[in-house]
Amino acid sequence: MPTSPTKIAVAYSGGLDTSCIIPWLREHYDADVVAVVADVGQGDRELDGIEQKARSTGACECVVMDLKQEFLEEFAFPMAIMGSVYEGRYLMGTSIARPCIARAQVTAALQTGCDALAHGCTGKGNDQVRFESTYAALAPQLAVIAPWRLPTWNLRSREAMLDYLAVRNIPCAASKEKLYSRDANLWHISHEGGDLEDPWKAPPEDVWMLTTSPAQAPDQHQDVTISFKGGFPTAVDGRTMDSVSIMNTLNAIAGRHGVGRIDLVENRLVGMKSRGAYETPGGTILMEALRGLEQLVLDRDTLHWKQRLALEFGDHVYNGTWFTPVRAAMWAAAQSIAQVMDGDVVVRCYKGTSAAVRRRSPNSLFSQNFATFGQDEVYDHKDADGFIRLFSLPSRIRALKQNIATQDLAR
Repeated sequence: MPTSPTKIAVAYSGGLDTSCIIPWLREHYDADVVAVVADVGQGDRELDGIEQKARSTGACECVVMDLKQEFLEEFAFPMAIMGSVYEGRYLMGTSIARPCIARAQVTAALQTGCDALAHGCTGKGNDQVRFESTYAALAPQLAVIAPWRLPTWNLRSREAMLDYLAVRNIPCAASKEKLYSRDANLWHISHEGGDLEDPWKAPPEDVWMLTTSPAQAPDQHQDVTISFKGGFPTAVDGRTMDSVSIMNTLNAIAGRHGVGRIDLVENRLVGMKSRGAYETPGGTILMEALRGLEQLVLDRDTLHWKQRLALEFGDHVYNGTWFTPVRAAMWAAAQSIAQVMDGDVVVRCYKGTSAAVRRRSPNSLFSQNFATFGQDEVYDHKDADGFIRLFSLPSRIRALKQNIATQDLAR
């Protein structure tokens, strides 16, 4: 591992931090810097002109990688099929993107002859762990530079970074008045900072960007039909689409109805609590549809085991240990289970809520003949007598033993 790298690949977003990091690396390491831009669906607002911007800050090269399809099909959709949600609410839009972005950064670094990797994550957050865990798994021979953790990094505030860029005549669209720190991709957008740092303050309406206020959402509900093959979405409202089009379509529908907002105080991996506002419109109705489908096609033991597995899988997503044998083994198990997850689910969106209201599958285990409350000819109610006696036998034996002991004491 080189002590003085000659070429560094930096994960570049074009935001304030990474705009500072490129010239800072050039000044402190006398090395060429390659800016690696990961397009995970954050939108044209962030990507327009980004190559020129990277070069104007000192990058010798800018590599823009279109990761939208692989982000969904290899990362976000598997997480949704598994049913993993962090601490009961967070659909992990930032967490699930990091291994995808870091893998692309490693690929670009190796292709361009870099001997080091760098990122702009702070020492307080989870992302530093996610990026560096991926580096360790995929390219342990490359040096890692984390400027925020170095004593020579003295840009500890937004004002200091803006002043640093101004002195060097480096353009940046950021301002000292920025209220929120945001991270966007096809799956979600997160909002932190500003008024959200006080958990006693409700999120102001200007936080939200992807979703209509539920109070202002249409008064008429909208039903959306999502079709699945092996758990992966294949069509919306009968129209077959690629994964990116499916996500864009679901985001638009759910966003219009105010679906997918959460306000969460979460436990970070590094030990502190943080407060974030998250919008995951399309992901929310997609996961609702998947839960509706698996209710239909999975037997009780399989479904319950998968739900337990989802909790542990979610920890691996949140913690950034995606490229590990145990995470891969859990996904292999989920893929096996998901083979029967074919069918259609109708999700009803209405004023911030989404609920699966119709479901069908060629692999359905639901039998109306057995489940009906009306008269049937396939189920003998008397069969339940023996089942209940055996099922409750331990309780009956315990009670009998206790009664005998109580009677002995009474004597």
